[in-house]
Formats: sequence, structure tokens, C-alpha cells
Amino acid sequence: MRDSSGLSRRAALGLAAAVPLAAATAATASAATTIGGARLGRTGVQASGGTALPKHLTARSWLIADHTSGHVLASYRAHQRLAPASTLKMLFADTVLAKFERTDTHRVTDVEIADVPAGSSLVGIKPGITYTVEQLWQGVFLRSGNDAVHVLSHMNGGVPATVAEMQAKAKDLQALDTHVVSPDGFDHPGQLSSAYDLTLFARHGLASADFRGYCATRTADFPAGGKKTFQIQNTDRLLTGAWGLKTYDGLIGVKNGYTSHAGNTFTGAATRDGRTLLVTVMHPKSGGNGVYEETAQLLDWGFRNATVNPVGTLVTPISEGGASAAPTRRATAKPAAGAPAAAAKSDGPPWGLVGGAGGAVVLLAGGALALRNRRRRPAEDQAEASAEGRGRRRER
Repeated sequence: MRDSSGLSRRAALGLAAAVPLAAATAATASAATTIGGARLGRTGVQASGGTALPKHLTARSWLIADHTSGHVLASYRAHQRLAPASTLKMLFADTVLAKFERTDTHRVTDVEIADVPAGSSLVGIKPGITYTVEQLWQGVFLRSGNDAVHVLSHMNGGVPATVAEMQAKAKDLQALDTHVVSPDGFDHPGQLSSAYDLTLFARHGLASADFRGYCATRTADFPAGGKKTFQIQNTDRLLTGAWGLKTYDGLIGVKNGYTSHAGNTFTGAATRDGRTLLVTVMHPKSGGNGVYEETAQLLDWGFRNATVNPVGTLVTPISEGGASAAPTRRATAKPAAGAPAAAAKSDGPPWGLVGGAGGAVVLLAGGALALRNRRRRPAEDQAEASAEGRGRRRER
């Protein structure tokens, strides 16, 4: 059903994208504390003891944490704001997953997938077919389907309402590096998160049995209409061993992401000897399996160094008794977004954001235009074909 307000979803997303990051920068400049501990706001590698960290890590940001205690064992630019790609779907699941029963059914309409961005990863949802909620979530977790995200968002009251709820959820989790523009994680100006925040999303999600079950599922049969189905496979290569990558022993999820602007992102969780670790890696220089290989190396380090002194902590959500903290970024940090190669050395977003009050006006005026023009951008890079051979996926 369409949003009942006079504002179209596309215009609403444009306005959301135009929320001035200049305001976030101003908050950064006055930040007195860093969420999770002062060391997490520093620029260099943060570790206290243990064996040497893996050599040749290329990620622009990464973090290793203990799932149970919340201790951050080591990090690098934990609060650097970068484009999250589909890892933002973890926050979408944190926000919406508990609202519907797995066995609930929903018949999809044309309207519900009309605003899926061009170049999106798709699970293959078709109007007129009735899906269970479980199948829709399999589409989200296994195939990173933006079509499944949009259908669930409509079931949740619409895309703008879901974006607002996700932003509120991020605030409750104290993921203050995160700015949500779309529920699917697709590239939009101003859509940002951090290794710290993505790890918070994963830790919170893994408290849910449904979340754990979906992110650990390797394959599923998906409706194709009538009595026909086709198989979908999880795009998490550490889980499935696809593309020549060895599966990681003990891996239990969680979510990978890729766009040409964001580069590769991944949050993984693994359990060994009763201990579960979380690792987030954002924007390594190497493509292909690089994000998974660096994640595996950091997980290995974490399991070898169980007794190191923590350099920070994953904070408790405010709704669960956590103390509200000040803005997260250190005073010298700059907002950053994943960039094509030309912008790889910059800490600034690739979208040419401008600061100050004048920049805010420009962004507000240009938000809807940017969304109208998004279909004219070069197509997102293709990295893998779907298991059922239904065509190319340009974002995941």
C-alpha cells in the first residue's frame, strides 16, 4: 500500500538522503567521548598484547569483539563512517524481524517492488505470488534480495516508515555512526555506518533464534509460481565455500555486502570451544575473496588470543539499561564513505558532500534530484551469478 502522506517514497528517500551530514560533522567536532571507549576513536591499530596481528590487512576499518562479553579485542578505525552496502540489512532485520510470524503469508503487488533500485541484488520475487514471511527473510539473508526487503518494508508500513524505525533502532543500540537512507543498504548519498555499529547490529541480531537461523542457512527452495521452486544459495562465501574459498570452521553467519561505491563489507561470527567472536571488515583494497580472507585471519587471531586486554566494549542498548553516551566520533574524525578507486585515499564521501548551512540547503534542494538520477549512474559491478542462473546481480 502506498504511503498515505502526500510525499512519494522516492521523494521521501531523497529528503532522507539530504539530511545534512554537516550537522553530523558539527556533532563530531564537539564530541567529548567515544562510544565503547576512548581507544576506539583513535586512528591506528588498537590492541593490547597477544600475538602479532595478521600482516597485509588492507581494510579501511575493522574490529574484533567477543560476542558474550562485548569486549573489543582489537580494532582499526572502529568508528570511521563508511558506506555499509547490504550489511545494513542486519539493522533492517533487528528492526523488523520480530514483527511477523514465520508462517504468515503475503501476496505481493506491483507497487511493493516498484521502487527497488535499478542494479539491485534480487531474489526473484514476482507480483501475484504469495510468500511466507520465512521465505521473504530467506530472500533477505541468503540472496540479499532488495526486492524482499521492499516487500517486508511495505508490510511494515512503507519504506519511509521503516527507514525512520531503523534510525530509531540504531539510536537505541547506540550505533550513532549510522545514518539510514534506505532499508536495503543500496548506495544513496549519506548512507553510512561503521565497523563498530555493524558489529553492534550483528550482536543484537544473534540474540534472536530466527536471525541466527536465517543467517546460517546455506540453501533454500524459493517459490517460482504455482508449485515450482528454484534453489537459492547464501552469498556468504565463508559459509558456503563458493568461489574457491574454504569454509570457515565454526562460522554461524552473519552478512556480507558489496556495491561499486561501497566496495566489500562483511560481518562474520564464528564459534569455537564454546566461544563466539564477531569480526567486521570494511572496504579492503582487494576484491574477490579479500573481505572474507581478511575476516578469517582476524577471527583466527581472536581465537588464538582469548586473554588479551580489551581495547573497548560493545555497549548495551539504551532500552536494555545501557547508559546513553555522547556522539561517537573523535574530534578529528571525518565522515567517510566507500569510494571508487579515485577516492580511495580520501576520508570523505564520494558524493561531493558540502558542509555548513549552505551545504545543507544544497543537499535539501538536490536530494530528490539525486534519487531521480541514480538510475543513470554506471551499473554496479557484477561479482557473481545466482545459483539458479537467473541473471546478473549488481549489488548485494
